[in-house]
Amino acid sequence: MPQNAGKPLALVLMGSDSDLPVMEGCLAVLKEFGVPFHVEFCSAHRTPERAAELASGAASAGFKVIIAAAGAAAHLAGVLASHTTLPVIGVPCPSALDGLDSLLSTVQMPAGVPVATVAIGKAGGVNSALLAVRILALSDDSLAAALEGYRAKLKEKVAAKNEALKKKLGL
Repeated sequence: MPQNAGKPLALVLMGSDSDLPVMEGCLAVLKEFGVPFHVEFCSAHRTPERAAELASGAASAGFKVIIAAAGAAAHLAGVLASHTTLPVIGVPCPSALDGLDSLLSTVQMPAGVPVATVAIGKAGGVNSALLAVRILALSDDSLAAALEGYRAKLKEKVAAKNEALKKKLGL
């Protein structure tokens, strides 16, 4: 459990409800690590004032990291990053071009407005939360220990799959 449990540390924003299936994994990982978060829909294009308000007030509200998911033009993460000095993690969501448009518009930020960008789709949703936890763990020993435990479980899963493969093949 994070050291300042209860107060939201991660601000999770999605451009629309169509991004929720991608971000369900993100929310589950944040819950698994006990990272309190605030989540809502906020569009860079349909609610630009709200996006600017959330990003510009995020640090003073106590947030430590922002995760932004969007598809199609996917400017949400970049717009948020232009209004804050907090780390912003962009999650490109699948769209008409299989998410390639989302990826490029999220990762190709101009110098001076960084956005950390993860994979397109559900893997990106999970990895965005894990990256946020890693950022938070820099100043939270309990999260750092939880990350080590998570990594150990990943190793155990691979070992179990290897054993199952050997058994299946009769090796």
